[in-house]
Formats: sequence, C-alpha cells, structure tokens
Amino acid sequence: MPIIKSSKKSVKTDKEKTIKNNFYMKTVKNAIKNTDKLVADKDVEAAKEALAFAIKSIDKAASKGLMKKNTAAREKARLNKNVKDLAA
Repeated sequence: MPIIKSSKKSVKTDKEKTIKNNFYMKTVKNAIKNTDKLVADKDVEAAKEALAFAIKSIDKAASKGLMKKNTAAREKARLNKNVKDLAA
C-alpha cells in the first residue's frame, strides 16, 4: 500500500481508468464478434447496422489511445470487406 498521499490518489484513479478502458475494449471486441456472427449468418441489414456500431466503437477506442490507429484501421477494413462481400 502506498504511503504518500499522491500515490494513494494515483492508485484510486488507475482503478477507475482501468475499469473505463476495459469497458471500451470489451465493447469493441463484442461489436466485432457480433458483426462477424451476422456475416456468418448472412443477415445483410443487421450486419450493416452492427458494422456501423463496430466502427464507432473502434474509433472511440483508437481516439482514447486504447488501440493503435493502424490496428483500428485494419479491423475496420476487415469488417467492411466482409460486409461488402456479403452484400454483393
């Protein structure tokens, strides 16, 4: 346990940040899984809606620094390609 007052505060804020960051990353992973599942089920309209939500959550995670920009771009491109192939 920290003794210094600022260290005690940083432990508290680190826990809060960790909870928020885990929430954002869990949202991203679930959105990607849902989109992939809908593509596998060949549900075009639902897949497009899920894709929009996935892109939104990926962008939010990338803007907060939880995901590198190139990783976010790669994930979005893969999802977009899968949905486009399904629609075609």
